[in-house]
Amino acid sequence: MSDPFAQLPPELQHTVEAQGFAELTSVQRAVVDAAVDRDLCISSQTGSGKTVAVGIAVARELLAAGPRAGGDPRPTVLTLTPTRELAAQVQRELAWLLHDVPDARIEVVTGGTSVGAERARLGRGPRIVVGTPGRVLDHLTSGAFDGSRVELVVLDEADHMLDMGFREELTAILDHVPDRQRTHLLSATIPPGVQRIAQRYQADALRIEGSPRGAANEDITHIAHVVDGRHRYAALINVLLLATARQPAGEPMRALVFVRTRADTLELTEKLQRDGLEAESLSGDLPQAQRTRTLAAFRAGRISTLVATDVAARGLDVTGVQLVVHGDPPGDEDSYTHRSGRTGRAGQKGTSVLLLPPQARWRLERLLALAGVRPSFAPVPTPERIAKEYRRRTRRKLFDMLAEEPADEPLQYARKLLEGHAPDTLVAALLSMTAEEPPCTPRKVTATLHLEPTGPRERRPRGLHPSRGGPSPTCKHRRRSSGARHG
Repeated sequence: MSDPFAQLPPELQHTVEAQGFAELTSVQRAVVDAAVDRDLCISSQTGSGKTVAVGIAVARELLAAGPRAGGDPRPTVLTLTPTRELAAQVQRELAWLLHDVPDARIEVVTGGTSVGAERARLGRGPRIVVGTPGRVLDHLTSGAFDGSRVELVVLDEADHMLDMGFREELTAILDHVPDRQRTHLLSATIPPGVQRIAQRYQADALRIEGSPRGAANEDITHIAHVVDGRHRYAALINVLLLATARQPAGEPMRALVFVRTRADTLELTEKLQRDGLEAESLSGDLPQAQRTRTLAAFRAGRISTLVATDVAARGLDVTGVQLVVHGDPPGDEDSYTHRSGRTGRAGQKGTSVLLLPPQARWRLERLLALAGVRPSFAPVPTPERIAKEYRRRTRRKLFDMLAEEPADEPLQYARKLLEGHAPDTLVAALLSMTAEEPPCTPRKVTATLHLEPTGPRERRPRGLHPSRGGPSPTCKHRRRSSGARHG
């Protein structure tokens, strides 16, 4: 059998194998096959391995150039990302991938962190600088680092950087490093704004399409629930409870719920917490330290539900997210793709659930078609269905315990109980004691009557309105302590 990594530089072959790679993705193979001295314009969907692909390109660039002469402290690679989280993700990916590449130290500079601490780290002479456009431009103009030796610039998620209004910063940064030899551009899509940047700053770029729209996340089940705005919070509760009930006992449940604004994240999180769900909010306005603690708690399974805005979740690198819920509808097909791409990663299965306002069905069906997605339309999970899944969860846990060898003391006590009680009565009593209950009572959701597309004159969809109404009186009113405060 041929070695799937034979074409990689020797310095990378061991690292990708040690990381658990079985083969390269299509976009990674295309980068390996490309000439080292070509600009790359990579268009590929979320979850297709673009970050490692560009890391391979960076590694080949560094290996071709060799270590910097005479301990030159000036960086030679600059990578720009739209968000702090994506910058941190890129740094982590490059750190393991470039482990055996000489002179490949990386520093990250982003908003929301100490400028002085970043200046000190930049003063130690990293070879690679990864950062958000605003902070990178600040350091360039203040002289915190010298961009005159930058040979490669990587624009990661260029489409999103333009959406966030970074056009002027990108132009200024690229004009600060006029002697660069290569500019690599990564984007899920190539809209006109990205095309203009490519035409202006790239030379004879090789266009690489790693995966067509809708193909990158084939392990995702897409479900749409048509539900009126008055019942959308109840529908969200039932969707989260059903997903939790289906999760094997002992394995953490991780769900991402997307809403429009920072205020929505706070209001919805508070309401979910009052209803007994382990939820925290994530928005672009969070201080970096709190954001880091929240994500650490989510990764560790101490919180199960993260309520996020599109900006905050861009570049989110958390494995094992089983469920994505579009609490507020996405604005366009790219937003849907990026949201859904938080699940179904690295060969794992995932589910993307869209709470679809009936008056917006025609528009959202068209949006999904543009994203290459054909969802299954289904009713909101009912309380009966959720209760059934919780019973199954209890029984699965019971069968797992029966497969293990019992300890001597419980076994002796079991025999003693059987001496005075009928076996079926005893087992029934123990089952009732061990049955798992959801954190709050599932809701009865009235089925919408608007099941047909409404045509092009639909009204503007309403948001989730998390502030309306309170928790069900049957729910456990226990306010969870913030996951962001769990270490």
